Amino acid sequence: MNHDGVRSVGAQDEASPPLPDAPGTVRRRAVLRALAALGIGSATFQRAMAALAQEEAEITPDRIAQAEWIAGLELTEEERESTARAVSRALEEFEELRGVEVGYDIPPALTFLPEPPRPSETARARRHRARPIEWHAPERPESDEDLAFLPVTELSALVRARTVSSRELTELYLERLKRFDPILHCVVTLTEDTARAQAEKADAELAAGIYRGPLHGIPWGAKDLISYPGYPTSWGAPPFKDQVLDEKATVAARLEEAGAVLVAKLSLGALAMGDRWFGGRTNSPWDPRRGSSGSSAGSAAAAAAGLVGFALGSETLGSIVSPCRACGASGLRPTFGRVSRLGCMPLSWSMDKVGPIARSLEDCALVLDAIHGADGRDPAAVDRPFDWPSPVELSSLRVGFLEDPERSDEDRPELEALRGLGVQLVPIRLPEDLPTRAVTMMLGTEAATVFDRLTRDHVTDGLNSWPTTFRRGQFVPAVEYLRASRVRTLLMRKMAELLTTVDLYVGHAEDLAITNLTGHPTAVLPFGFQDIDGREGPGSLTFTGRLYDESTLLALAVAFQRATGDHLRRPPLEQALAEAMEPEENVSPRGC
Repeated sequence: MNHDGVRSVGAQDEASPPLPDAPGTVRRRAVLRALAALGIGSATFQRAMAALAQEEAEITPDRIAQAEWIAGLELTEEERESTARAVSRALEEFEELRGVEVGYDIPPALTFLPEPPRPSETARARRHRARPIEWHAPERPESDEDLAFLPVTELSALVRARTVSSRELTELYLERLKRFDPILHCVVTLTEDTARAQAEKADAELAAGIYRGPLHGIPWGAKDLISYPGYPTSWGAPPFKDQVLDEKATVAARLEEAGAVLVAKLSLGALAMGDRWFGGRTNSPWDPRRGSSGSSAGSAAAAAAGLVGFALGSETLGSIVSPCRACGASGLRPTFGRVSRLGCMPLSWSMDKVGPIARSLEDCALVLDAIHGADGRDPAAVDRPFDWPSPVELSSLRVGFLEDPERSDEDRPELEALRGLGVQLVPIRLPEDLPTRAVTMMLGTEAATVFDRLTRDHVTDGLNSWPTTFRRGQFVPAVEYLRASRVRTLLMRKMAELLTTVDLYVGHAEDLAITNLTGHPTAVLPFGFQDIDGREGPGSLTFTGRLYDESTLLALAVAFQRATGDHLRRPPLEQALAEAMEPEENVSPRGC
């Protein structure tokens, strides 16, 4: 038995005395385990692979070629070379994971559902619930630009008072999308006919005294992995750029029910990686020479640039947080399962999340209120209470913070601002004793399963670096995937323990891998400005809360944002448009 209490391939009977490892045995076992789940079971094959392991100490393209038949693949020489490198890295990650003590009582972070989910009466009742939120309607701004940059809270008050019509807002945002897209490259498809029809309906309802809530009549944009009938849902990738899905995503249906107006399908990096898609690279509104990061590239750029009232993005491993940081937008990655993903491109069934991106976190709270809850069709989606406005008293909150060895606590402006809000600050440490990055191979393995057909058909153009990840996923044994899932359970338990000591914590996105694996909600907001490549650009800050406790998380994050005000700064779009700069080629941070 190994240290996990699990018998290795070829292990002696439990009652037999252990035998010393011969030279090459450890390597042979690693190779055999790495291929075991691909259907290897015969003694003949095991002996052949053991012989190969003795002859060579590394995974080579030739060895990949010899194993292709097991996975039913036939790769090119170039693909074999990249796959050999990827499988070598995978073997290193497998060894990291095997170094974690996992007891018999630790299950994988997976749930089997013996029957399909049923439509939720609770969810239907929740969506029809009226939560009155009253704002004093501001004066209509003198300029259209000032109007475009208003937060949803103020736009909503203007529309409800009929000082501004939904049709006016819709035409304003459509015009801005067309005007600034040449420098931002954030629009995949304008949904003009649908937008005008929805805006006319919203105005007619408001004139008749029918009020659907704070999103009624507000134009929004959808990351183009959210399906909407009659328009392409391209997933940002050439193989799918003309794909039209008949199903309306649950989040789109719920926003339509709330009276919101869909004006555009917005760009995402190909198959939810980075900011490069078949239309080019989406750029930051603060400096179009730089990419917007990804993969919710267009959603963050459009929201920050005042091209939509708000947008929806998605995150698997940073795709809401990362582009919000690059574009100076405010975003919320909800708890895993808080929002249905029905009608949205799957990438990782155990990690995908859908959430709002806007110019303020208060706007994100309003959007979450409209889209959260089970729909009976996404088995991961659940009903949990969300109270907004939040009843939380800030003075009662314990807020964790990560210590910075290069700065004293007194020299950190975010901590100073939090003290001004009256919270109790508590130093914390995130889990550091588990191989978190190795556990994220679950994402690549699940994605390889989703897009298995692309691998088998040798489709690679315009897919960023996914093809190598997909091929590597073909060589990940089920044993190693489930081992990673069990280590993920340990990580979840450690985060649960940490969040018994604080109500939430403040950070700078150091924990993207951890919190995306554990499913915790994170709010991201612009904070501070800095010189980036010779131009002013936004800094950022994150707040992470307990599972399904977005009410507390947003209560503090919104109060912090109001106190600091950096979300009110506007990117220099007119200057960028006048300069008509060509975007420089660079590699943007990866997001999923």
